[in-house]
Amino acid sequence: MASQLCLVLGGVRSGKSAFAESKVASLSQSNSGSVLYVATGVAVDDEMKQRIQRHQESRPKDWVTLEEPTDLVAKIAPLLSDGQDVGTVIIDSVDVWVANLLMEHQAESKEAIEKIVTDAADQLLVLTAVSPQAYVMVSSEVGLSLVPPEPLGRRFQDLLGSVNQRLAATATEVYLVVAGIPAQIKPYD
Repeated sequence: MASQLCLVLGGVRSGKSAFAESKVASLSQSNSGSVLYVATGVAVDDEMKQRIQRHQESRPKDWVTLEEPTDLVAKIAPLLSDGQDVGTVIIDSVDVWVANLLMEHQAESKEAIEKIVTDAADQLLVLTAVSPQAYVMVSSEVGLSLVPPEPLGRRFQDLLGSVNQRLAATATEVYLVVAGIPAQIKPYD
């Protein structure tokens, strides 16, 4: 297992990214090396462009940013092995990554999409297990929301719930952020 895998869950606009960034800042003081910020969002409209810009402006300028919507392991792994001295990796966000994978493969069968997403999540977990970096991953908690009326929405909710469970099972720490307040739910007593 990686030296640390921290999963930060929360609803939309819950403060999960801000908490994750503060967690990364704290980790980076104790870990040698730089911070690699992996952004999975794609600016598909003006609102998303503004959201991405706000996130970019909130990050410290010395953090290295990788913008990658789908192929996380293939893009992260070389940056960890080519001498770039990365100590901490933040992935913001897992839910957007899963949505991007779903949209990229939506014409395929439900079973094929499940395999693609599960395999990608497992590859990401293998990367965290074999590399010494600390990881912080941000994801939306979809288990508290309504069941979507559309099949694509339900498929996304099911896939993300499954991925979140896989990540949480392996994580050393899991937090749930509600209204800007983080509650640690793993390790638990």
